[in-house]
Amino acid sequence: MGVDGISYYVGIMLGIMLIMKWGLKSVNIWIYERNLGKKRECLPPGDFGWPFVGNMWSFLRAFKSNDPDSFIFSLVQRFGPKGIYKSFMFGNPSIIITTPEECRRVLCDEDAFKPGWPTSTNELMGRKSFSRLSNKDHKRLRKLTASPINGHESLSIYMKHIETNVVLSLEKWSKMGRIELLTVLRKLTFEVIMDIFISSESEHLMDGLEKEYKTLNYGVRSMAINIPGFVYYEALKARKKLVAILQPIVRERRNKREATQGMSTKDMLDALVDTEDENGKRLDDEDIIDTLIMYLNAGHESSAHLTMWATILLQGHPEYFQIAKEEQERIVKNMPPGQKGLTLEEFRQMKYLSQVIDETLRLVTFSTTTFREATKDIDIKGYIIPKGWKVLLWYRSIHHNPEIYPQPKEFNPSRWDDLVPKAGTFLPFGAGTRHCPGNDLAKLEIAIFLHHFLLSYK
Repeated sequence: MGVDGISYYVGIMLGIMLIMKWGLKSVNIWIYERNLGKKRECLPPGDFGWPFVGNMWSFLRAFKSNDPDSFIFSLVQRFGPKGIYKSFMFGNPSIIITTPEECRRVLCDEDAFKPGWPTSTNELMGRKSFSRLSNKDHKRLRKLTASPINGHESLSIYMKHIETNVVLSLEKWSKMGRIELLTVLRKLTFEVIMDIFISSESEHLMDGLEKEYKTLNYGVRSMAINIPGFVYYEALKARKKLVAILQPIVRERRNKREATQGMSTKDMLDALVDTEDENGKRLDDEDIIDTLIMYLNAGHESSAHLTMWATILLQGHPEYFQIAKEEQERIVKNMPPGQKGLTLEEFRQMKYLSQVIDETLRLVTFSTTTFREATKDIDIKGYIIPKGWKVLLWYRSIHHNPEIYPQPKEFNPSRWDDLVPKAGTFLPFGAGTRHCPGNDLAKLEIAIFLHHFLLSYK
C-alpha cells in the first residue's frame, strides 16, 4: 500500500474517532437538555463532558495537581469570562457560578434555591445533618445548636479546653524532633473538638473515632459509587462504625442527664441532650448523632488545614510574623495581674492576628464550593438555571480575583488594614442562614494556637 493509501485510511480513522468523541460528548446533552425546549437557548456556555462522569475527571485532575484553579481557568479560556458556566458534576447537570453578586444571591434566596450537596455528602453526613435538612428544619436545628456552639458563654468555656490542649501539644512537639505538621495538627484539633463535644478522655475512643473520620472525610466529595475498592464504599463503612460508637455514648448520656435532672452542663453533648424548642420538643438520638458527625468532622479537618497554612505562611514571611508576635506580646503584657490563660477579652484585641486568619481563609479557600439546587427556573445574568439543576458556587474564583484582591496569590495580612469586603466578596464560611455554624469557634481555635506558637516557637 502506497503512502497515499496509508494517509487515506489514517484520515478515515481520525474522522471516525472524532465522530465517536462528538457522539459520546453529546450523550449528557441529549439526556438533560432535550426536554428544555426554548430554554436550551438561554443556558450558560459550557461543556457536559463525557457520559455519566461528566467533567469529574478534569475536576479531580486539577485538584490533585499543583494548580487547582486550572479547572475553572479552562472554562474561562474556552467560553470567555462569563462568570457562569454549565457543567456536569457529581452525576448531575450543574451550573458553576464564580461572581460575588450572583453567589450571594444564590446563598440568600431560599425561595429559589435549596441545599444541593452531592449524594456522597448527604449519605455520609446523615439524614438529619444540616446539609440535608429543609429550610424549616434547618432553622429549627440551627436555633437549638447556635448558642451551645457560638454563644459568648460557650466560647469562654471552650477557650480553656483549647488553650490547655494547645499548650500541652506544642510542648510535646518541641521535644519530638521532626514532625509532620498536618498529622499532629489533625490530632490536636480532633482532641479539642472531642473535648468540647463529648468530654472524652479515653485515648482508645479518640484514636478509633479519628481513624474512622479520616476515612469518612475522603468520601464526602467523592462519586457515590458503592462498590468495593471505591472511596465512597469505604466511607460508608466508616460512617456505620461511627454511628455504632456514638449511639451508646448518646444513650448513656441521656440516661445520666435524666437521672441527675441535668444539674450541670459540661460539654456540647449535654447541651444537645437538654435543649428544646419553644414547644418543648427535644432532639432525638438521630438528630444528635448526625449533628455530632457533622461537627466533629468539619470541626477538626478544616481547622487543622487552616492552622497549618497560617503557621507556614507566617513562618515564610518574617515581617508579618514579627508584627503578629509583637501584638501577642502586648496582649500578654496588658493582661490583669494574676490572670492565667486567655479570655475572650484578649481574643478581641488580636486585630492583626484576625487579619492573618482572614488572609489565610482567603488565600487557601479550604471550602472551595457550596452546592445548591434550583427549586424553579431562575434567570441569573440573562441565563436560565433550569429547575432541579445543581448550582456550584466557586469561592476560589472570587477570593483570587485580582479586581477584588490585588495580587491575589500573595499572602498579605496588611491588605485587610482598611478593607471592608463588599457583600459576596469574602465567603470562607458561606453566607445567608446556612453559613457555617462553627465559624466563631474555628477562628478562636486558630487564634489560640497562633498566639502560643508566635510567643514561643518557630
